[in-house]
Amino acid sequence: MKTFKLVSMQVVEEDKLTDIVLDDGLIINKEDENSTWLLEAYINTQYKSYFQQKSDQELVVQVVISKKENDPAAFLTTILSMNEFDDHISILFKGQLKRTKSDFAEILLQDLLTQGLTGEDLMNEFKLKMRSRPKLAAK
Repeated sequence: MKTFKLVSMQVVEEDKLTDIVLDDGLIINKEDENSTWLLEAYINTQYKSYFQQKSDQELVVQVVISKKENDPAAFLTTILSMNEFDDHISILFKGQLKRTKSDFAEILLQDLLTQGLTGEDLMNEFKLKMRSRPKLAAK
């Protein structure tokens, strides 16, 4: 098993991202035959009802691991448990890495083309966003 720091998390809903503010988090690659990962998010109780509503669903979560500069990785997950503390909850997810067909640059380019950018405007915006790394939903 390998353990890493969970830096950020978003829940992917259709083409919308819901940011989950982490107070702490970790992610474990179990390195088993099913390629299972465990994700633990330690978050404010304000998210309790949000995740209770989703407790019986498969969720795609997009996370950044180890360093904020890293590209996000998408996981298809289910909620295993939710434990409540004073003003925080700990949510344990189990899932598999969702291999995306496109990498960040391809997703960004598609997003910019969808916005109707072409030519020099497209090139300038692409360069700017490649440096700033905006959050994009994995397709």
